[in-house]
Amino acid sequence: MITDALKNKKRTKSNAIILHLDGDKKYSKRAYNYYNNSNLKAIVETIPEYKQPMEVRFLLEKYRPDILVSTGHDMMLKKGQDLYKIENYKNSKYFAQTVRQARKWKYSQDELIIFAGACESFFEAIMVEGANFASSPARIMVEYRDPIIIASQIALADKEKIIKIDDLLPYLKSNYNGVGGNMARGKKNIRA
Repeated sequence: MITDALKNKKRTKSNAIILHLDGDKKYSKRAYNYYNNSNLKAIVETIPEYKQPMEVRFLLEKYRPDILVSTGHDMMLKKGQDLYKIENYKNSKYFAQTVRQARKWKYSQDELIIFAGACESFFEAIMVEGANFASSPARIMVEYRDPIIIASQIALADKEKIIKIDDLLPYLKSNYNGVGGNMARGKKNIRA
C-alpha cells in the first residue's frame, strides 16, 4: 500500500516539494515534524487564514512546489443553517481564494496537487475553485493530520499512480465525512 513508503523512509525518496500553509503555529510545527520524520521536502509556513490568498502566489513562485496544503481553522457560524452560503463560514472563503490564486499560477490539477480547508469548511466552494482534495463534506471536525497524510501519500506515490480518495481513506481519521476529493497523480519521481 501507499503508506508502506512512510514506514521505511530509508528506502523511500521523493523529490516532490510540499508547501504547507497553516493558520495555527502549533499545527505548523506538528506538520513540519511529520514531513521531516517522513523524509519529505516540505516548506511549512504559519500564515493566518485570511492572509493565505494574498501570500500564496509569492510562495508558489519562490518554492515551486508540487503539492500545496492550505489549512488552519474554520467553522460554521450558524450551525446547520445556510450550508451553501460562504458567508456562513469563518475561513472557507480564504481557503477558496487561496485555491483560486494557486490555480492562476498552475492550472493543471496534475501539476499542482492542492488540499485545502479545515474543520467544518465549505467543501464544495473549495473544490469548485480547483482543489484536488478538501475538507469537510459533512461539516465536521477534521483530524489535523489528515491533510498532512494526504500530501505525504501523494509525494511518496509513483508518478504513474493515480490516487483516489478511496485509496487514502484507510489512513485518515476523518473518513468520507471529513475529507473528500477527486484524484491526484503521485509525485515520486526517483527511486532510492
